[in-house]
Amino acid sequence: MAEQVPKSVLFVCLGNICRSPIAEAVFRKLVTDQKLSDHVSTILCLKEASLTAFAAGNCEKNSFFLLQWRIDSAATSTYEIGNPPDYRGQSCMKKHGVPMNHTARQVTKEDFATFDYILCMDESNLRDLNRKSNQIKNCKAKIELLGSYDPQNQLIIEDPYYGSESDFETVYQQCVRCCRAFLEKAR
Repeated sequence: MAEQVPKSVLFVCLGNICRSPIAEAVFRKLVTDQKLSDHVSTILCLKEASLTAFAAGNCEKNSFFLLQWRIDSAATSTYEIGNPPDYRGQSCMKKHGVPMNHTARQVTKEDFATFDYILCMDESNLRDLNRKSNQIKNCKAKIELLGSYDPQNQLIIEDPYYGSESDFETVYQQCVRCCRAFLEKAR
């Protein structure tokens, strides 16, 4: 049997502590719940998108492989590198039974060459990512707004950082809608 190459998606926001880790966690749960992880019962960390890389021990924290999907999130900025997700986002995910385990990191040059999709939250993220991708010779990622998949046509996922817990709930609901629609399209 030929080795199955997973699809890959990187969710991106400004600091990688609010919106993008919520989107990452929501998408991972959707993939797991829809049994797109096939016969894999545990989440395997992989640096490269192949079983060969896993066998060689090339694992990178926070990059998850669910047989058919490699899922991660990152920041356009350096503000929050090394920090966990915002406590309000963690609380929201816990309330909805969505596991969340992430440490903030910045987008790398390799991300543009290794991810199939880079989905960001607002127009500022999109401008930053497009500018960075123009400096990458072998950029394969399709860079889009996650909100472009929203069936309610809310294109921008607003940053809840300076808001309240209800703003994190709004982000969660938007991410659920968008991630479901994206998963259906990308299957």
